[in-house]
Amino acid sequence: MTPAPDRLVRCNMAIPMALDTWLLFLLTSIGISLTPGPNGLLALTHGALHGGRKTLFTIAGSLIGFVLIMALCMFGIGALVQSSITWLVVLKWIGGLYLAWLGIRLWRSPPVAVDVGSAPVTARGHVLFRQGFLTAATNPKCLLFFSALLPQFIDPERSLAVQFGIMAMTYTVTEFITEVAIASAAARVRPWLARAGRRFNQVCGGIFVAVGLALPLRGA
Repeated sequence: MTPAPDRLVRCNMAIPMALDTWLLFLLTSIGISLTPGPNGLLALTHGALHGGRKTLFTIAGSLIGFVLIMALCMFGIGALVQSSITWLVVLKWIGGLYLAWLGIRLWRSPPVAVDVGSAPVTARGHVLFRQGFLTAATNPKCLLFFSALLPQFIDPERSLAVQFGIMAMTYTVTEFITEVAIASAAARVRPWLARAGRRFNQVCGGIFVAVGLALPLRGA
């Protein structure tokens, strides 16, 4: 006996997020967190200057900034999708191409260089928090990035608020673990980036290109 369509819709609504979609978002979040970016570099620099424990203030500010940007993108996209489901398809393809373009730029970028020689070695926690928050929240590239990424995982038949909560929590956990690891191992990470940074950028760039091209096709 085939279930009624309205029963299938209710069952779908009861599940916050499809497991395969969440697992794919988790893997994507890990890849994003490992990719060199302004907040990762800030955690690396502060870790070298102030130690891993003090850099927790920086990381906390970064994560709050990321969550605010994600909320702005998610609910802005949700309002657009409510007017027409076609917009979600359009956003997926535009976002996928943008992610692939970012991957190509990252592939071609030089190794990351971190210079901490002339920076002060002491700072108050609220100063580090503010630096982390502003680096994330005021970066227009961050807004564009999440606007490109999030539509790939939105299911218009499920609660947008619940999906946001799941994705925001998933991303902040992976970003927190990554930035803490970077800050704690800053003394070892910096020389490694100088040696293998170009190859690392190429690997991360290749992942971005693959994700950008594969995700829109997945939802097609």
